[in-house]
Amino acid sequence: MKRKTAIVTGTSSGFGMLCAVELAKAGFDVVSTMRNLDRAENLLKLADSHNVADQIHLHPLDVTSAESVSTFTTYIKKFHSIDVLVNNAGFALGGFSEELTADEYRLQFETNVFGVIAVTQNVLPIMRKNRRGRIINMSSISGKFGFPGLSPYTASKHALEGYSESLRLELRPFGIDVVLVEPGSYQTNIWSSIDNMTINSDSPYHFYMEALLEDIETGKGSHGDPLDVAKLVTRIATSSKTPKLRYTIGKGVRLSLFLKVILPWKLLEKVILNKLLK
Repeated sequence: MKRKTAIVTGTSSGFGMLCAVELAKAGFDVVSTMRNLDRAENLLKLADSHNVADQIHLHPLDVTSAESVSTFTTYIKKFHSIDVLVNNAGFALGGFSEELTADEYRLQFETNVFGVIAVTQNVLPIMRKNRRGRIINMSSISGKFGFPGLSPYTASKHALEGYSESLRLELRPFGIDVVLVEPGSYQTNIWSSIDNMTINSDSPYHFYMEALLEDIETGKGSHGDPLDVAKLVTRIATSSKTPKLRYTIGKGVRLSLFLKVILPWKLLEKVILNKLLK
């Protein structure tokens, strides 16, 4: 009996690496992608420790490159079906909007939004032909809740949320489910671009950036275990029931979203600013 096939993008570390291994443990053949296969060592070691290395099929993929996506599309045609697609590839660009360029925003969207769309569009014909499939898009609480100093990332995740809502409605008649996973703060390296930002003492936002980075650093102690997110993705992928559109996970995430619904924005922004700029 042939195993089901899952594709996971961005598997060199973090959620992607853990999702690839957990799905393999659940019995999937996993097409595991990353831009540079030289970064596959940790994934292969983890897979080997769980005796699923033979179920991990590495393939290079830069989701922002049309040529790379085209090559990848040719490769996946050798699988009899694509049962699950986990769109995980992404990064977080930090900075204050006035000091960022429009090209930097475009770069953020190229990976976090247009990369997801490109990969999904090339997988859909296979899923639609088989009239089944599950697309799991890795969003974030930032897709529902804005935060200062993260407008490129937040905007890209808001866009991903809207795209996923529409796509779910389009694909339900074909037996294809679209799901959003919305983690809070976890122990992954997605925040490295923010941690490594240089604080420009001449910037009018200098005081604000210092406060933001201090808040991020202080909060690291309460970050969740990313394995919990990978296990959630695997439960969604293997469930016999039609999944929900949204799955939130992480400390304080549900409370934050609840407060956004019930509190006036004027009060909510006061709470946030008082916390950061106390």
